[in-house]
Amino acid sequence: MDALARLAADPGRAALVFDVDGTLAPIVDDPTASRVPEPTRAELRRLAVRYGLVACVSGRPATVAREIVGVPELEYVGEHGLELDPDAARWAPRIHAFADGVEWTVERKPLSVAFHYRTADDPEAARAALEPVAATALEEGFRTRWGRMVLEVLPPVEASKGTAVRRLLEQRRLHRALYAGDDTTDLDAFAALDSLEIAVRVAVGSLEGPLRLAEQADLLVASPEALAELLAQL
Repeated sequence: MDALARLAADPGRAALVFDVDGTLAPIVDDPTASRVPEPTRAELRRLAVRYGLVACVSGRPATVAREIVGVPELEYVGEHGLELDPDAARWAPRIHAFADGVEWTVERKPLSVAFHYRTADDPEAARAALEPVAATALEEGFRTRWGRMVLEVLPPVEASKGTAVRRLLEQRRLHRALYAGDDTTDLDAFAALDSLEIAVRVAVGSLEGPLRLAEQADLLVASPEALAELLAQL
């Protein structure tokens, strides 16, 4: 809490960076229905004026994340930082072709694909059914990543939420930051804060989230609603 107070005491020298789904927006069964609640939006608008940077780094494409959050004043980076890597685009046609050969409802993004199984009658069986898909994707030379009820297939480039956070901070020459997230991919963003003057890592808890996220966090909040209450202190 001391580090949080130090961030808030000199906001122009600090960044606030957030994941979107499960962090700012509650998780919903239908990904297309995800929205950040209006009280959270109001806090983000207020913070955008005060802080050196307020940004969202999402697994969604930046255009979709912007729509979900509904606060155009923020900066957005999509697809776990892939949008900042020029090498990612050349892999996209192969990844999309791979997904076309899988009998599953797929979320197609510009640079990657996601196989969701949140609505499956038996999530454990659904994950087991996706294991061979993940193995084949690796054989094809792609990267794979398991998240909250989702398997993602990605280009084999060195891009992550961590590389995105570092790029954002370097561009603004900021050495103080808070990052909030709820899933495995947010561990990379947590690590990106390691060398900063002031760092606050916030884990948004859930039964589906990785235990390591809570272990590495400086603060743990119980839900996106609880995170919004924390933002009111900034």
